[in-house]
Amino acid sequence: MRDITADQLRQLYIDFFVSKGHTQISGASLIPENDPTVLFTTAGMHPLVPYILGAEHPAGKRLTDYQKCIRTGDIDSVGDPHHLTFFEMFGNWSLGDYFKEEMIEFSFEFLTKVLGIPVEKLSVTVFEGNDLVPRDEISAAKWESLGIAKDHIYFMPKEDNWWGPAGETGPCGPDSEMFYDTGREACGPDCKPGCHCGKYFEIWNDVFMGYKKEKDGSYVEMDRKCIDTGMGIERTVAVLQGKKSVYETEVFQPIIKAIESLCGKKYGENEDDDMSIRIISDHVRTSVFILGDQKGIAPSNVGQGYILRRLIRRAVRHGKKLGIEGAFLSGLAETVLELYGKPYPELVEHKDFIFDGLVKEEEKFSLTLTKGEREFEKMLPFLIKQDKRVIAGGTVFKLYDTYGFPIELTKELAAEHGFTIDEEGFNVAFQKHQEKSRAGADQSFASGLADHSDATTALHTATHLLHAALRKTLGTHVGQKGSNITAERLRFDFTHPAPVTKEELKIVEDLVNDAIARNLPVTVETLSLEQAREQGAIAFFDSKYGEKVTVYTIGDFSKEVCTGPHVENTGSMGHFKIQKEQSSSAGIRRIKAVLEK
Repeated sequence: MRDITADQLRQLYIDFFVSKGHTQISGASLIPENDPTVLFTTAGMHPLVPYILGAEHPAGKRLTDYQKCIRTGDIDSVGDPHHLTFFEMFGNWSLGDYFKEEMIEFSFEFLTKVLGIPVEKLSVTVFEGNDLVPRDEISAAKWESLGIAKDHIYFMPKEDNWWGPAGETGPCGPDSEMFYDTGREACGPDCKPGCHCGKYFEIWNDVFMGYKKEKDGSYVEMDRKCIDTGMGIERTVAVLQGKKSVYETEVFQPIIKAIESLCGKKYGENEDDDMSIRIISDHVRTSVFILGDQKGIAPSNVGQGYILRRLIRRAVRHGKKLGIEGAFLSGLAETVLELYGKPYPELVEHKDFIFDGLVKEEEKFSLTLTKGEREFEKMLPFLIKQDKRVIAGGTVFKLYDTYGFPIELTKELAAEHGFTIDEEGFNVAFQKHQEKSRAGADQSFASGLADHSDATTALHTATHLLHAALRKTLGTHVGQKGSNITAERLRFDFTHPAPVTKEELKIVEDLVNDAIARNLPVTVETLSLEQAREQGAIAFFDSKYGEKVTVYTIGDFSKEVCTGPHVENTGSMGHFKIQKEQSSSAGIRRIKAVLEK
């Protein structure tokens, strides 16, 4: 088995699939385009949903890339040896080209021939079937024909081996997951891939999207079948290097060494310290990628900015636990840039924004801690009057949730005044908060990506008109920083240093409505990014030289690189009405608007 680094693995994966007729495409922004269901790009296939749903990709039917991803549902679990908020994912796709057997051959060849994993170390799972979709005998037979022992092939139920659909209806299908046997003892007779005892380590997943779920709940086999795969870079590197945890690999070790030098403690000697070091390592890496994204997000109290703020402040708190004094995250960010500047050049391009964002947020949090201490002092007279010398869990949580005051510091201050805290009550309140956060902040990826209704299509087209109108009114410094569309409204974030006046908003509104009234045609063409820019198309991202992109032109009004969906002409869109204009974060404004029929 090859002992290789993350950089080497990236190149091996891309080279392999390019040799199999795939085109390498650029990974997308961490901020999803026009997707109201999630805050961040959560998987490699996330940006490719329109093409899996049927749109033609400008680069063809066979694609491959590596994609930066963030999942925030388990931020508070980060600190153990396994959870991450930011991770990289490999992917390859077939859009109506090859299917199960060829994909399984690719997977087997890459794992055993390119990476050198012994066949006997591999186990796979396949879909066991149910009343609606038959057992996946084709995949099982293919794996066995390639050399996977029959007792290493496991048939698993839908909750383990099925993907999708993205919405209520749409493409979906069974999958086949690949696991590496770490050699640990099985935890019991029922131990198998998917067990959490650590014996089996998942490294790859092939999804066979061959069905369409209908409104009546039935599944119809599709003529145009697609392949989607996902392989976590950090996890695979850990397996290849024989490490027990991703934190032991070169992906994290330079960051950990930098933290050790700051705090004077050694990773691996004390579990409490280790947990804090892992939290700081993960959170600073994730924060650098959010700040350094093509659509660079600054810390704030809403959306992606709120998640970023939580990550930075949690890292700072754990830095204080380790005894680190003063601001330190920007120094660690230098290490992250050294690790990732080459595969993700946007980080180097935005390094000033990264450092500035980290320094300012650390300064703000210092003020927050001071404010939290003052609030505690205000509470003291009322606490002293109580019979019990215990601070209620709800009170402790209020300090945490409202003022960002860590429970550890509340505990210390309480002890200084002869109090204890109700940790159980705090945990109950905290758990309720977590459940709300998971439901609202980072909803399931399979919750509504396929909503390409007439309403959302028209609103998406309206964002193009709005973007062009803002640039005509305010200047060409205006650039899209994100958008969010539901069936009811659009939300559009853009760069601008000051509030947009009522007079300017009226001009923007009138320009958009004039474009709608002129019933402008919407046309699409495939060009290289260089050609698109030469023709005046707006594109706020970089791509590999010569990479093909889709350019949508709306009459003489707008030309923009995008993936869709769009109306055929503007006349049917309705009346555009701006409801609100406000600040999103420093230098970023936000407009909310609707289309009235």
